[in-house]
Amino acid sequence: MSNILIVHGAYGGPDEHWIPWIREKLENYGYNIIVPKFPDPQSHDLNSWLMVFNDYRKYLNENSIIIGHDIGSTFILHVLEGLKDKVKAVFLVSSFTGKPTHEKFKNINLEFTDKEFNWEKIKKSCRRFYLYHGNDDPYIPVENAINLAEQLDGNLNLIRNGGHLDQNSGYVMFELLLDEIKNELY
Repeated sequence: MSNILIVHGAYGGPDEHWIPWIREKLENYGYNIIVPKFPDPQSHDLNSWLMVFNDYRKYLNENSIIIGHDIGSTFILHVLEGLKDKVKAVFLVSSFTGKPTHEKFKNINLEFTDKEFNWEKIKKSCRRFYLYHGNDDPYIPVENAINLAEQLDGNLNLIRNGGHLDQNSGYVMFELLLDEIKNELY
């Protein structure tokens, strides 16, 4: 059985946006879905997230899939840099690296994003990368997603009027993401 790990974003949690919907859909197919709760912005730093994640490393192997939203996507890049095994696929939703530009996220996300990633190591830790980004994301410029897709040799899906691909943008369901995950599983 494949393990599917979902990492929420900043100011988020396991019960927001499309996460509960996709969790239920994938559980109905018989997959083991893991959605940890990471520290909120008051205690939000890379080390605290890595400490929480240590309990879940055991679920990652060549049949595993990891899904991340927002800063959860960037956090996944940190995980992949240190991973000994290769995972099957990674799905990054509204992801970014570099200096955050939006004032709301600038201070809490900087430690996660503003670094030189080891792209070769990250690519060796995953067979395939899929990226999703709203062409009108209010927080993360499209250029950020394009650059990240190029670094990862990933497949970028620019979604017209997708916003931040969150609940505020109407994403309580995410059919395209579910379909591409299912394609990876079968």
